[in-house]
Amino acid sequence: MDVVARLARPSPRETAPEFLAEVAPFLDRDPSELAAAADVVGVLVAVPVAVVALVFGRLELLLVAAGLGVGAVVAARGCVLAVANLRASRALGAAPTLVGRAVLRTRIAPTAEGAAEFAAKTDGLLGDKLAEHVRRARGTPRSGLGAFADAWREPFPALYRAVTLLEAAANAPDSERDRALDRAMETVLDGAEDRAAEAADALQGPTTAVYAFGVLLPLALVAVLPAAGAAGVDAARPAIVAIYDLLLPAGLCCATGWLLAARPVAFPLVPVGRDHPAVSDRRWPPFAAGATVAVGGWLVVGAVLPSWTRPLAAAGFGVGTVLVVRFRPVVAVRRRASRFDDGLPDALYLVGRRVADGVAVERAVADAAADLDGVVGETFTAAERRGRQLRVGVETAFEGALDDIPSRRGESAARLLGLAAREGPPAGRALVETADHLDALGRVETEARRDLGRVTATLGNTAAFFGPLVGGATVALADSIDVDAASAGTAVDGSAPAAAALGPAIGAYVLLTAIVLTALATGLSRGLDRATVGYRVGIALPLATATYLAGFAATAATAGGL
Repeated sequence: MDVVARLARPSPRETAPEFLAEVAPFLDRDPSELAAAADVVGVLVAVPVAVVALVFGRLELLLVAAGLGVGAVVAARGCVLAVANLRASRALGAAPTLVGRAVLRTRIAPTAEGAAEFAAKTDGLLGDKLAEHVRRARGTPRSGLGAFADAWREPFPALYRAVTLLEAAANAPDSERDRALDRAMETVLDGAEDRAAEAADALQGPTTAVYAFGVLLPLALVAVLPAAGAAGVDAARPAIVAIYDLLLPAGLCCATGWLLAARPVAFPLVPVGRDHPAVSDRRWPPFAAGATVAVGGWLVVGAVLPSWTRPLAAAGFGVGTVLVVRFRPVVAVRRRASRFDDGLPDALYLVGRRVADGVAVERAVADAAADLDGVVGETFTAAERRGRQLRVGVETAFEGALDDIPSRRGESAARLLGLAAREGPPAGRALVETADHLDALGRVETEARRDLGRVTATLGNTAAFFGPLVGGATVALADSIDVDAASAGTAVDGSAPAAAALGPAIGAYVLLTAIVLTALATGLSRGLDRATVGYRVGIALPLATATYLAGFAATAATAGGL
């Protein structure tokens, strides 16, 4: 029995709260069981404190116990909801791909069963759910599409309507089928586009709040700390470290998690593992490069700036280098796959036109390869050569040519080309329609990222440039205020921090902010992909470090502090 089941067993709860019931399709288990486990977690957190209160007669601790218990329940349920929302965003982002696969299969061979089985091979939650419905429908007159559509009526109405139209199109007369299939594809694309636009509008306010209260206001208060210390307000270094390096980053992390969990649509990327030829399986080179850069940063920065800047320079430049060197090959592979996806619609259009004119698919692929350039031209040329030399079918040839290109669209295109080779000229028009659908899907994804980019651009710029610049300048100003107060004979009780004490604490906050805000901006626009987030954080850290130190140096030199 797993941990969740053990926790849920003592609870008498049999129903789930409404907000968990609504995300049930995205959970691996019964939401009532998860809610029961959360209740028990709250009890386990509250009971020890309550026992201490009763033993020592400290009744006020009972209120603390109750608060901790309720907080634990809320936190546990919040974690479940966040995981469900993240899965929902990835699943709904894959909806156009799933419907597109089914539509394309129906154009070539109009059977609901074949369309369902073909679409069920889509990676991710949606594909797994459809595959489950297909298995249940085997041996019955149903295809599984109807039950699958009903399951998404509430979570994603556009997917429900699209799959319903798709199932109807499979049984429609030839004269009406194409129109129904076009409507199905348009419905799911419009639904994804609408959700992305709504997300951009809904996230504008919260991201602005994170920007204002999580970055600008704390940095603006840095310059006030020496004056506060002179006035007798405790601004000692431990308090600054606790606030700026623990409480504020923790609050930013919570806000980031909430924003990412609330994102309605994400377009998932294909994983790139260490088994990819372009990705080294050696783990030491990134750390060697990071250590070298860290030592160089320590020596160079320490030679021109105060000694307290050395650890920050080593950490910012060194960790950033490790991340960039570690994830740059994966990002390069992704960029190559993106260029292939961009050129795939044109390639399928060329092949489809030739197949519709009666040319064999193998010959059409060879002709298209001669007319294409870039990554897609190289891939089609490799597939044609592989098929000719190994004497294998089109689908097998493309599977080999796509080994180095992580592209779900490429995998779907390979299967469709194999199917077209079996169907002959009637499949040519379907390939042309495929090109149009892929082009439309690419536009939807681009537009969605552009909408979110307007929201995340400020976060990215703040993480790498604006926040560190303000932080460095305010530390220098705070130091000048501290020095001026001392030279003027103002009573300073020792709690007003000079740059040597204030600089490292604020510097650490700036670097943590660069990590969190960059991860948030990347997660909102690209999804929580480890390689993409790691690479962009790796770029942001050295930029933030250099900007912070430059801001401090320039302001201190102007104020006469260096």
